[in-house]
Amino acid sequence: MGRLVKVEVEVISKEIIKPSSPTPDRLRHYQFSFLDQIAPQVYNPLLLFYEHKAKTQFNITEISNHLKNSLSEVLTLFYPLAGRIKHNQFIHCNDEGIPFFEARVLDCTLSDVLNNPIPGELNKFMPFELDDITNSFPLGVQLNIFQCGGFAIGLCISHKIADGLSYFMFSKIWAAIARGDKANINPPEFISSTLFPPKEFNIAYDGGVGITKDRVTKRFVFDSSQIENLRARYEHNMHLKKRLTRVETLSTFLWSRFVAATKDCTMNKLYRVIHAVNLRPRFDPPLPQSSFGNLFRFSMTAPLRIPSSGGDEECDHDVVIQAVREAVGKIDNEYVKKLQKQRDEHLGVMKKQADSFKRGEMGTLLNFSSYCRFPLYDNDFGWGRPTWVGSPELTYKNLVLFMDTKEGGGIEAYVSLEEEVMAKFECDSELLSYVAPTVGCC
Repeated sequence: MGRLVKVEVEVISKEIIKPSSPTPDRLRHYQFSFLDQIAPQVYNPLLLFYEHKAKTQFNITEISNHLKNSLSEVLTLFYPLAGRIKHNQFIHCNDEGIPFFEARVLDCTLSDVLNNPIPGELNKFMPFELDDITNSFPLGVQLNIFQCGGFAIGLCISHKIADGLSYFMFSKIWAAIARGDKANINPPEFISSTLFPPKEFNIAYDGGVGITKDRVTKRFVFDSSQIENLRARYEHNMHLKKRLTRVETLSTFLWSRFVAATKDCTMNKLYRVIHAVNLRPRFDPPLPQSSFGNLFRFSMTAPLRIPSSGGDEECDHDVVIQAVREAVGKIDNEYVKKLQKQRDEHLGVMKKQADSFKRGEMGTLLNFSSYCRFPLYDNDFGWGRPTWVGSPELTYKNLVLFMDTKEGGGIEAYVSLEEEVMAKFECDSELLSYVAPTVGCC
């Protein structure tokens, strides 16, 4: 295990980057969709690390200029990102631009960070506070320069305008423009407000719901062999029509360890599992992957009751697997069509769930989101693939984020829990028996 590193970052410059070509007047008003309006008012982060190697001589001034020039060019395609968010209703696409920070990393090397990444420290590489709900910038970038010659690019994009797939589409196209590979670019399609027209809210929308400071994020790495061992363990004696995916397998396992850490203090011993679900393939015909916006919803299981005492077998892995599949299966084309037509009913369900949660009637929730199979390591800006792609601390508690390891089919799990719960969770012997023995990422 690498030494614990406290990161210190000093911002040395700030520049506003504007689109290379002006946005036409007809595109100056980017309307939020209904799903944008009800999306979390936080920033989605992406953190890309590039290591100095013998064959690659980094010139930071050239790198900075190259990133800024290509960013200006890609903002012409993604013109809403260079505007300003207005009142949870639209973006004024006024080409005012986005902030590009340059920062110097003090007293630690890139290898120090890569040998033991600490999510809470990685927030210092980001241009914004991820839970700043007052910030009207849709996008921000920070170039972090290590004394050893390596660097890290921190990006934040507002969840009010983009889901994970949209975010990675932006970063992938930016990288393609930077390395001169424009021929294979599929430009974004801004169709979300046509598919899900916005509505007027009778009450003010609270974008800070669910954000809490009482949380800590830890990173756990699972190699492919251990995920396969878990899959074989869960599939034994189960008659599944379709094999468990890596995400289904690992989410089931982490849910069981979360239950073990919390069941002694959970009201009613009720749990629910929530998964973020991409809506694009649920349309008929499916939407193209280039569809930009918040085109996802959440699946939530029926309540899962856990006995008051007993061992791990009481977590009933087969029950949670079937419950999750049933909940995800309900988000189909019929669900999409109903969502398009019955926005008020959907809002009513959301309000009812929120009220039930406040009264303690919903049980304990554990949320999962997956970036697995997304093109995280395709972000080659001309200096090769990233050495590592990581995440800073997550903005909500009881949240798990999955990301692929760079090679080998493993998964990095970022787990955000209350500090008291995390103290139990991270010491769980069953969990630790499956976690990869090294915490470094290279």
